[in-house]
Amino acid sequence: MTDYGTALLTTAEMAHADGLAVAAGIASLTLMENAGRAVADRAATMALPGATIAVLCGPGNNGGDGFVAARHLTERGFDVRVSSLGDCHASKGDAADMAARYGGAVRPLQPASIAGAALVIDAIFGAGLNRPVPPVTAQIIALLAATDIPVLAVDVPSGLDGTTGNSDGPVMKATATVTFFRRKPGHLLLPGRNLCGEVHVADIGIPAMVLDDVRPKTFANELPLWLESFPWPAIDGHKYQRGHGIVVSGPPHQTGAARLAARAALRIGAGLVTVASPAAAMPINAAHLTAIMLQPFSGPRSLAEVLSDKRITSVLVGPGCGIGDETRALVDVCCHASCAVVLDADALTSFAADNNDGNASGAFGFTASKATARANPADLFAMIHRHASPVVMTPHAGEFARLFPGLAGSKLDQARAAAKLSGAIVVLKGADTIIADPNGRAAINANAPPWLATAGSGDVLAGLIAGLLAQRMTAFDAACAAVWLHGEVADQFGPGMIAENLPETLHQVLGTLLRASRSPGWRPT
Repeated sequence: MTDYGTALLTTAEMAHADGLAVAAGIASLTLMENAGRAVADRAATMALPGATIAVLCGPGNNGGDGFVAARHLTERGFDVRVSSLGDCHASKGDAADMAARYGGAVRPLQPASIAGAALVIDAIFGAGLNRPVPPVTAQIIALLAATDIPVLAVDVPSGLDGTTGNSDGPVMKATATVTFFRRKPGHLLLPGRNLCGEVHVADIGIPAMVLDDVRPKTFANELPLWLESFPWPAIDGHKYQRGHGIVVSGPPHQTGAARLAARAALRIGAGLVTVASPAAAMPINAAHLTAIMLQPFSGPRSLAEVLSDKRITSVLVGPGCGIGDETRALVDVCCHASCAVVLDADALTSFAADNNDGNASGAFGFTASKATARANPADLFAMIHRHASPVVMTPHAGEFARLFPGLAGSKLDQARAAAKLSGAIVVLKGADTIIADPNGRAAINANAPPWLATAGSGDVLAGLIAGLLAQRMTAFDAACAAVWLHGEVADQFGPGMIAENLPETLHQVLGTLLRASRSPGWRPT
């Protein structure tokens, strides 16, 4: 069985998993009973013994979970007050059975339902809601937003789409959320992540083997996803076995980005890293580099000669290169090389259709061919599709919008579509960075602290990816590992971090990872 430990299930996939569990002989009422008990267990940790708990139930299975929780909390001595959206006796299926089993008083759902409560359990709507909540629910959401009453959401906060993390109207803001079997993408995607509070996953009896049939393609970017493939150096290895990465530098006034990236590539374990530098930028690069090597180049043909060395295993182009014809020509050369390629920053923007002013006789001092004289995203995608080795592109939201205009759907949908269209692994950066593979697999990252929003941090991320690719880590895993490490290092350093701190703090996190890789079941706290 494939390890689906970090899998995230869409609403449809969760329904499929439920159905497979029932087909395997697990009663659906048992699943609901287990779900409601898990909600009650969590609620009991959020309220003092005997406290008043308002349980707000909807008409579907989410409401059924609420009735189960209300029954268990009543048995534990809490003052439970249940309210229902509509007539609970009109519920169908398992939800109706659980409403009947509750047996206590059920009031109509109204703003007064939360009066005097020490805790509110939101069991009104679940992950599949794809329309605005009704007015009475919207009123309660507004009232709770103006109080400090904690809210425990069942599955997802009411109003939130569990698949996209978006909503069509007001959304309950939860203190904590109990979900079942596996998390949903909406628990990690923004704005959903900010609305769910702390998410707790409850085992309700669905066997993990059902995921072999569900075959989810969305994952949380966490250690189990890629740690086993991380390229630790061998005791009998040497630097040439750890790969050789090239970082293409910009002109003299724009060299810092390449050096940041190169430093990150070396720190992440690449055996050798070389900055390919325009001749005019050699003095300033040489003044700042020691363990990182320098190689001059004077144009596309010269860079091609640098990259012709078969020992080179990755190349990063874009940071600080400038926007226009010259950079497009360098990207073309990189995509003709035999090594893995990382495209970042100016290497992406140079192909956006709104960047057609060019710099054919600009910062690098060479003239690009006429073939690259006009920006067109399709030209970039053609270069990527013809490249035999992996390509990773790392756009932020603005670069992504310029390169992939008109893509529809959620952020996750757009990242997947962009990867398929371009042929590259797309790292769509942000507080909820998405890593998407052309085959549809995607991972959502959730460990990035706000202080990563600083100049140069993206250059470091691109260097981390290039460094892992240099060591021949598979491209999707390399992108996922680099994104996670980027966030973890920034989180460890804390406020006041600048980009230069990221490579210099990386060794602390790598040490923790090494212990994890040697101790099955152990995870950093």
